Amino acid sequence: MQQLKRIGSSFWYMTPVSETDRPTLGMVVGTEMNLMIDAGNSDAHARLFLEKLGEHNISKPDFVAITHWHWDHIFGMSALKDSLSISSLETKKEINKLTDYEWTDKALDERVKEGTEIEFCATCIKKEYGEERNIQIHLPKLTFDKQLEIDLGDVTCVLKHVGGDHAQDAIVVYIKEEKILFLNDSIYPDIFSSKNNYTSKRTLKLIEELETFDAETYILSHSENMNRNEFLQEIELLKAVGFYTETYEGDAEKIKSEYKQTVNRELNEDELETIEYFINGYEMDKEL
Repeated sequence: MQQLKRIGSSFWYMTPVSETDRPTLGMVVGTEMNLMIDAGNSDAHARLFLEKLGEHNISKPDFVAITHWHWDHIFGMSALKDSLSISSLETKKEINKLTDYEWTDKALDERVKEGTEIEFCATCIKKEYGEERNIQIHLPKLTFDKQLEIDLGDVTCVLKHVGGDHAQDAIVVYIKEEKILFLNDSIYPDIFSSKNNYTSKRTLKLIEELETFDAETYILSHSENMNRNEFLQEIELLKAVGFYTETYEGDAEKIKSEYKQTVNRELNEDELETIEYFINGYEMDKEL
């Protein structure tokens, strides 16, 4: 059951659904205008969010910020045609590549077979849409290069391109007055390659960008929200493992041993998985 929740005086969000890969959707409510963050993975997803907001007398968004090009964040744009859609230049380029695709079971299965789609996304699309699959790809109307700031009236949103391994076109949305940073999928690994992976170079550059924001609450698209301490712990893990991966040239045992000494305990499942992903990224970089 998706829940509508509120943080502070101006930010609302709807919780994600793992079964059909519905991400968290956000709405920043200003005294003059509203900004929705991500369009959802279907018209039904977007409309549900707007319906729940309507129960609190919150009007439809004036703007929709698209955080990156992946299907689960853009397919709901066709239900938001009255709103001005915004993305990075790179996101628009990536979305444009999808415009000629077909979304039938056959077409999805063929793309999975040829490696241009992954099984997880194909399965979730089938579950979300069922047999009726009238998917329309809409391109963002307004694009920016590095950063865009929008004053909604007593609340300001900063949209900034940060990249990362999960999606190199990714932006984050910083709600200044609330000290909320909408991370979307930016700190997740690349799940679209032959092996899930992080690369040290992209991850460290991403973290450098994220550390510039004075945030207290961090919103993730498919995970629980984090407070500042939890976020700092997460990026310290990524920084340390990224550094050790380069230092020990992808040697798994040396990386595990070094990180174990750093934390002075046995490593947990999340840490071991992170190490595995960095090793995958290191090995993939060597093959290029």
